[in-house]
Amino acid sequence: MKFLLFILAFLAAPVAHFDKTVHDFGTITVADGPQTCCFTLINESGSEVSILAAVASCGCTEVEWTREVIPSGKEGKVTATFANDDGPYPFDKTLTVYLSSSDKPVMLHLKGKVVKKK
Repeated sequence: MKFLLFILAFLAAPVAHFDKTVHDFGTITVADGPQTCCFTLINESGSEVSILAAVASCGCTEVEWTREVIPSGKEGKVTATFANDDGPYPFDKTLTVYLSSSDKPVMLHLKGKVVKKK
């Protein structure tokens, strides 16, 4: 019974998490140019966390991230810039983020719709 309580307490412990996993740019025009958004990693894990890598699903999105170790109680950032230069279409771009605190990557999404004119 004690082991089960330990496991439940461990699973309920705060962890490092993002403030959002989807950023919706809404409807934008090609003339609006590149679009940038930021995802904030909140470290509530009780230990240091690092963003090991952040990889975009295509070459139309550049990604930057906090390279320093993120102490417990602090925040890191993943910033993505969508080029928005390929013409009108709906889009859903994926960012795959690898954290030192998890064996599974976190999937973040940029979505929206590009039109010629508003």
